[in-house]
Amino acid sequence: MRIASLSCSALLFAALQLALPFAASAQTNAAPKAADLVQDGQLIDLQQPKYRQLFRELELKHGFSQDELRRIFQGQTLSKKVLELMDRPWEAKPYYSYFPLFITEQNIRTGKARLLEHKVLLDRIEGQFGVNRETIVAIWAVETKYGSNQGSFDVLQTLNTLFDAYPRRSDFFRGQLVDFLRLCKENGMDPHGIKGSYAGAFGQTQFIPSSFRSFAVSFDGDRKRDVWNSVPDVLASIANYISKHGWVLDAPVYAELGPELKDKRLREAMEKGWQKGRVSVEAVRAAAPGRTIPPSPGNRPLSIVELELDPQQSAQAFRYIAGYPNFQAITHWNHSNRYAMAVTELAEAFKKP
Repeated sequence: MRIASLSCSALLFAALQLALPFAASAQTNAAPKAADLVQDGQLIDLQQPKYRQLFRELELKHGFSQDELRRIFQGQTLSKKVLELMDRPWEAKPYYSYFPLFITEQNIRTGKARLLEHKVLLDRIEGQFGVNRETIVAIWAVETKYGSNQGSFDVLQTLNTLFDAYPRRSDFFRGQLVDFLRLCKENGMDPHGIKGSYAGAFGQTQFIPSSFRSFAVSFDGDRKRDVWNSVPDVLASIANYISKHGWVLDAPVYAELGPELKDKRLREAMEKGWQKGRVSVEAVRAAAPGRTIPPSPGNRPLSIVELELDPQQSAQAFRYIAGYPNFQAITHWNHSNRYAMAVTELAEAFKKP
């Protein structure tokens, strides 16, 4: 079979001719994305059964009057941009493209300055919640650049958009919308005009509403949980969340495993993902001779994480690590292993001279 006798252009033309029917078929059969089904600024139909049920719940269970609901929801519209961003989150980038967004010289300098500026406060927080200060400040940096970028999306519009027009997670965002309106009512806040992320997170912590209700704390003495303006509340709330998800003060966060996974148990754990994939410390030690694998608090199992390396800078495709319970605590905050590693390596950078 003498393929070499064909010209490159002939081969390309033949390949395209073969591919066209399949491409057309795939395009025809592909389900439209949520953003393709709406117009930006489209008025939400509040007479839909799901909105009628929502209003009934807010009225009967949470004490909203019909006048309050009318003021809150009248004129609510959809944001096409929110739907577009939900389908291409930053965490989908390979790690070598993702971490430089956060581990920058500016972020490191600012983080070191904040650690000094808030030393007394962080002493108290570390003592009460048992979470290492560098990780608290690293999360603060990654989420909002130390509070300087809290998001530009209207949270009320965002949550309505995701409830009404994002079917894949409509039920989840319905719950977030209810929690958002409840926290606004409880704290005397107008839900209109509060800014946040394209996923409905807000404040310097970028809590979603359910996380705010469960984990936000007041640490400045006024009993008001202010994650927008109060640095003590912001840092203590981050620490409270991470603490409640298993962080152990000064315990290891990860261990390097090298550029390959040869052990079947480790690969299977990695493939199961951040939540289900776990393997014992003993199995990791057996699979990584010569590597330093410290004990795990309570002998709790480890996760196995694959991180992409830049092909322009490394002959290896991947870097593998074992994630300890502290690493897993960060993945509860954000379910991306890339996010957890960026936070961890930024926290490490704060400690370097």
